[in-house]
Amino acid sequence: MSAFIDFTEIVHAAWLAYDNSRQIIRITDISAKVSTNHVYRIQFSDHSIIIAKLSYFGKYEHFVEDHTIINALSNNLPAPFENLLARSLMKGNHLFVYRHEDALLNVWVVFYRPIKIKKRLPRRLNAEQIQGLGEQMALFHKACHQIRHTLPRSSKTLHWDINHLLNTLKTEMGSYEHRMQHDIIRRQCDLFFRHYDELKADELESIPVFVDWNIGNFSVSSSFKLFSRWDYDWFRMGSRMLDFYFLARVCSSIGDRTVFSYYIDPLMEERFLIFLKAYHAVFPLTEKEVRFLKEIYRFFILNYVIKDGRYFFHELFATKLQKEAYDIYLPSIEARFNPDVLLKALQL
Repeated sequence: MSAFIDFTEIVHAAWLAYDNSRQIIRITDISAKVSTNHVYRIQFSDHSIIIAKLSYFGKYEHFVEDHTIINALSNNLPAPFENLLARSLMKGNHLFVYRHEDALLNVWVVFYRPIKIKKRLPRRLNAEQIQGLGEQMALFHKACHQIRHTLPRSSKTLHWDINHLLNTLKTEMGSYEHRMQHDIIRRQCDLFFRHYDELKADELESIPVFVDWNIGNFSVSSSFKLFSRWDYDWFRMGSRMLDFYFLARVCSSIGDRTVFSYYIDPLMEERFLIFLKAYHAVFPLTEKEVRFLKEIYRFFILNYVIKDGRYFFHELFATKLQKEAYDIYLPSIEARFNPDVLLKALQL
């Protein structure tokens, strides 16, 4: 869709609806070009800058709900994380979200204040850096846990997403997109529900999680402290374990790559154990949470790769990742993930 549409016109209209007293002189597309979301830098005649995000991924109601929670989170986080998140612009007492609907489009725009960026992590971390990242993530999760009861409620759950995938198979479009794979998808969803119930995972605390922690989404200070975090595409309220698969990928021996895959192997690497031990020393994990990691990975593949892959990733990425999901990722879960290795390392 984006190849034929000039979204800058919608961004311009969104700003006029927000504040038509400030003159725009330039709108620049600064998108990462990996997903279907678009990010723009808006420059005004007074040389000030605002960031706009345009999205047609997911549900509008969830987008508004998530950004409302993120705004409350950004205001409520205690030091040293009080300036970690980009704040969205308000109009009056409410978060401003502009929605554009016509026969072809249903998109929405939100505005952010620019956020400062310091150092990006190196593509491959050493052991000391992995340990530092573990400590920082534990402190951040601990801060999120501390203020969890002050945030607006979220309607989005893991069960909702998996049921949405199953319902998609009953539609004409979903049936065609996932043709030949219905049995695999249903079996994996059944496994997720069964293991979720066996673990009594609904008893785990929900905190704000951003899920996608690739190194292009956050920066650190010169002393390796978390400094800023942006890109909230996969934000949700849920178990802190939802963050751990991407953190394992950041720590992996392969490191960050432009051409990426979602193999389960980073969860079993010695380097991830270094991260877990450092995290556990600051904000201890439970046996149930560690065992839940297997289902977190299964959920990630089912939800973000299979259910939403073609709506979030550009087509070439989506096709590659979905093929690998059926051929490699899902079949590898039972064979290659062993929680006892992680539990032993943490002495749980």
